[in-house]
Amino acid sequence: MKLLRDLLRDYRFALGFVIVLLMLIYAGLSLISPYDPTLWGEVPRDMRPSAEYWLGTDSNGQDIFWIATFAVRNSLTIALIAGIVSRIIAVTVGMVSGYLGGSADRVLMFISDGLLVIPLFLMIIMFAMLIRDSMNVTSLGLLLAGFGWAWDARLIRSQILSLRERDFTKTAVLSGVGTVQLVFNEYMPYSTPLIFSTLINNMAWAIGLEITLAILGLLDLAIPTLGTMLYWAINYQAVLLGRWWWVLTPIVLAVLLFVALYWLSVSISEYLDPRKRIQRVGAR
Repeated sequence: MKLLRDLLRDYRFALGFVIVLLMLIYAGLSLISPYDPTLWGEVPRDMRPSAEYWLGTDSNGQDIFWIATFAVRNSLTIALIAGIVSRIIAVTVGMVSGYLGGSADRVLMFISDGLLVIPLFLMIIMFAMLIRDSMNVTSLGLLLAGFGWAWDARLIRSQILSLRERDFTKTAVLSGVGTVQLVFNEYMPYSTPLIFSTLINNMAWAIGLEITLAILGLLDLAIPTLGTMLYWAINYQAVLLGRWWWVLTPIVLAVLLFVALYWLSVSISEYLDPRKRIQRVGAR
């Protein structure tokens, strides 16, 4: 609780936290939705926002307010899967490569550099096309996780290389401290700010890619996400027909998520970084 109170003193974290909390509550409403998100024609088509349909209806005959609850839930799920799995890979590769060095470092960094130099977006599109028929929330999250760890692994490796040369590492090794204990007890506290920051950044990246792939029609369009909502709005020319409520709903929700995740990332990174905390205290 003390950690949360300290973080909430930063207006960026407070605003980002409130936005994400509201998004989670909104996504949770999908559990009590009166409509099946996979069915069309359950409500009158192209109705403007009203007391009955708060955000109007779309040309598929779906209530935009309720379909958006499923969209936010699925997009956040994709982002969480991609962020958490890619962090596991990035932390493992970065720490093993940085601490062991030698052949292990060369092999792991060769794989990491390979993912960094190839046109990543085109590779993701190619794999998305190959597994399009079996694409769902989990498989998309894992696909993005498989391509989202390389740069962060290199950042973690650089930090471990620096920590490995410090006196406390040599003292721990001479004292007989095991490798696993050294990594978790000594290196993880230093790496935590970077891990948290890259986790949230990776989640925002995953949401952006999900939206892009959906607009290109490379996802299962029957699964409601922020991207598939935009796809159907564009497909039915909602902008030209003046159905602003249909287009603005996923755009506003996506922008709020991007801004909130960015603020959380910056605030958490500064709080967990001892140097930044000292500067903030000195500024006060």
